[in-house]
Amino acid sequence: MSGGDTRTPLQVLTPGWRRLRDLWPPPPQNRMVLCPARPPRRTRTSNGATGATRSRAFMFPYFIMLIFCGIPLFFMELSFGQFASQGCLGVWRISPMFKGVGYGMMVVSTYIGIYYNVVICIAFYYFFSSMTPVLPWTYCNNPWNTPDCMSVLDNPNITNGSQPPALPGNVSQALNQTLKRTSPSEEYWRLYVLKLSDDIGNFGEVRLPLLGCLGVSWVVVFLCLIRGVKSSGKVVYFTATFPYVVLTILFIRGVTLEGAFTGIMYYLTPQWDKILEAKVWGDAASQIFYSLGCAWGGLVTMASYNKFHNNCYRDSVIISITNCATSVYAGFVIFSILGFMANHLGVDVSRVADHGPGLAFVAYPEALTLLPISPLWSLLFFFMLILLGLGTQFCLLETLVTAIVDEVGNEWILQKKTYVTLGVAVAGFLLGIPLTSQAGIYWLLLMDNYAASFSLVIISCIMCVSIMYIYGHQNYFQDIQMMLGFPPPLFFQICWRFVSPAIIFFILIFSVIQYQPITYNQYQYPSWAVAIGFLMALSSVICIPLYALFQFCRTDGDTLLQRLKNATKPSRDWGPALLEHRTGRYAPTIAPSPEDGLEVQPLHPDKAQIPMVGSNGSSRLQDSRI
Repeated sequence: MSGGDTRTPLQVLTPGWRRLRDLWPPPPQNRMVLCPARPPRRTRTSNGATGATRSRAFMFPYFIMLIFCGIPLFFMELSFGQFASQGCLGVWRISPMFKGVGYGMMVVSTYIGIYYNVVICIAFYYFFSSMTPVLPWTYCNNPWNTPDCMSVLDNPNITNGSQPPALPGNVSQALNQTLKRTSPSEEYWRLYVLKLSDDIGNFGEVRLPLLGCLGVSWVVVFLCLIRGVKSSGKVVYFTATFPYVVLTILFIRGVTLEGAFTGIMYYLTPQWDKILEAKVWGDAASQIFYSLGCAWGGLVTMASYNKFHNNCYRDSVIISITNCATSVYAGFVIFSILGFMANHLGVDVSRVADHGPGLAFVAYPEALTLLPISPLWSLLFFFMLILLGLGTQFCLLETLVTAIVDEVGNEWILQKKTYVTLGVAVAGFLLGIPLTSQAGIYWLLLMDNYAASFSLVIISCIMCVSIMYIYGHQNYFQDIQMMLGFPPPLFFQICWRFVSPAIIFFILIFSVIQYQPITYNQYQYPSWAVAIGFLMALSSVICIPLYALFQFCRTDGDTLLQRLKNATKPSRDWGPALLEHRTGRYAPTIAPSPEDGLEVQPLHPDKAQIPMVGSNGSSRLQDSRI
C-alpha cells in the first residue's frame, strides 16, 4: 500500500481529513467542521441562510480544485517522499536552500497536532456523556439551562413554526429581541462543556473533564505509535474501516426519516450566483489542501516508508477520489438528518444547517435527540469522530517524530525513538492545556483559522516551484520514470509546471482582497488576537526565507551567483536511499567516502529488510507491510 495515505493503510480516508472534515461536505466559509466563520444559531435565518448558500456553492469549486491542485500536488508529495525515502526535512537534499519548506511543514504540523487533539478530547467527552439512558442535552431541566432554552421535545408547539401575533411598531421589535430561542444542545455545549468565557483573554478555569479527556487522547495516540508506523499501520485498519460502517448505518437511518428527502435536495441544489465569490474558491483550495493533507509533511513522511517501486501514481488518484467521494457520501448522511430536523421544527433547512463547532457539537447532537434510541446513535457518531481524528493525529505525531529523528540522526536517537514520541506527546499535552480553559475554544478557532490555513497553500506553491524550476522538471520527471517505470502523465506535468502554481497564486491574491477578520458567533476577535493569528501563520512561512538566507551564507562560492547555485543544487547524497536503486545518473562511480556524506551500503540478499542509515541518520524499512 502507499504510505502516502497518512491515516490508513487501506487508503480509504484521506490524511488530512484533519479531522472532522471528511465527515460532512466541505463547510462553506472554512476548511473544516470546526472552523469559526460565523456559525449561526438555528433561529437566525440570515446568517444560517448565508452559510448554507455558501455550502451549496462550494461543491463545484471543490471538484475543480481537486482535479487541478489536489490530485497533482498529492502525487508530487507521494513521489517526493517515496523517491528519497526521507521525511519532510531529509527530502530537501534535492535543493538544500529550500529546506525551510520542511521546517515550515513541521511548524504547521505542530500547530495542528496541538489543537486537533483538543477536538478529539471533546469528542471523547461527548462519547462518555452519551452513556446515559437520556442524552444530557435533550431537555431544558438541567442546572445550566437558561430561561431562553426551549427543547422541541418539551415544547411541541415550536415544531409547527408558530410565531407570536404581529404587534405594532416598537413592541413587535422589542418582543422579537427577547424571543431568541436557544436549544438545549447549544446551552450544553456553551454553558456546561465549555463554560465559555466572554473574551479570548479571559481564560477563567481549566475545565477538568476536558483536561482528563485530553490526557486520554494523548495516551491513546502514544500507545498506538509506541512502535512507530509499524504499530499505527495495524491500528488504522480499524480506524479506517469502522467509520464507513457507522456512516452507512446513519445513512440508512437518515433516509428513512420524514423530511430526509428535503435535506438531500437542499444539499444537491447549487447556488451558481455564489460561484464568482473568491472566498468560496479560496475555501475550496484550503479544504483540498487540508483534506488531502498537502503541505504539512504527513504525505512525504508516510510515503518515505513505501517500497521504492511502489505505484504511488495509482495510489494518489485512488486516495484523492476516495476522499472526495467520502465527503459527498457523508453529505447525504448529514443533510438527511438535518432535513428531518428541519421538518420536525417546521423551518427551512438553512436554519439548521449550522457549521463550525455548531455542526459537530450542537446541531447534530440536537438532531440525535430526535431519533429513537438516541444514546446509541450518539455513541456511534462520536466514536466515529474519535476514530477519524485519531487516524489523523497518528500521522501528525509521526511526521514530527520522524523529522526530529532524521535531523538529529545519530544511533542513540534511532534506538530511543519511543522516548522521542513520548516527549512530543507530553509537550503536545502541556501546550494543549490552555485550550481546555473557558477561553479555549476562541484560541482553538484562532489557531485553526490562521496557523494552518493559507500557509499550507504558500508552502505547497513554493515546494512546487522549487522542484519544477530550481531542481528542474526534466530531472524530476526522470526520477519518477526511474522509480515507477514510466514518466508522470502529461496532465500532471502541465499542472505541476503551470496550472497549480497559477491557481494558488490567484487564490492568494483574491483572498487578501476579500479578507474578513475572524468571528465566533457574535463575538468579534480583538485586534491583538488577530495579530497573534497572523504571527502564527507567518511563523511557518517565515522559515522558508530565513533558512534560505542561512544556507546561502554558509555555502562556499567565489561570487554571489556561484554561492546561489551551490546552495540550490542537489546534495551529493540526494537520490534513492538504497544503493540497489541508485542507477543511471545516481550510480556511484567511486566508492563513497566520508567527505561525500553518503553512507549507504549495498544490502545483503538475506538482509533486505534491514533499515539503512543515511547521512542524517534516518532509517526506512523498505517493507510494504507498513
